[in-house]
Amino acid sequence: MKQKKIPQRMCVGCQEMKNKKELIRVVRAPDGVVSLDPSGKKAGRGAYVCATEQCFTKAYKEKRLERALKHAVAPEVYESVRNGLIQNG
Repeated sequence: MKQKKIPQRMCVGCQEMKNKKELIRVVRAPDGVVSLDPSGKKAGRGAYVCATEQCFTKAYKEKRLERALKHAVAPEVYESVRNGLIQNG
């Protein structure tokens, strides 16, 4: 029997490929709203961050989320991602 392929995504913080289920997705919807996507199914441009404080801090300081989403990210969105990390971690 053939093994099922596990989707891989790159973390914008540490730049490592990891399983999609291990990462948190931040999405920029077509209307320009940036939000957390716990389901991973929302329409729009997505960026992935590891569920660790280190990766999030690196992505925040170097504006990697903004670069990946090609859009400015409001401080409220960073707070919601940080809260998502606390809940998942």
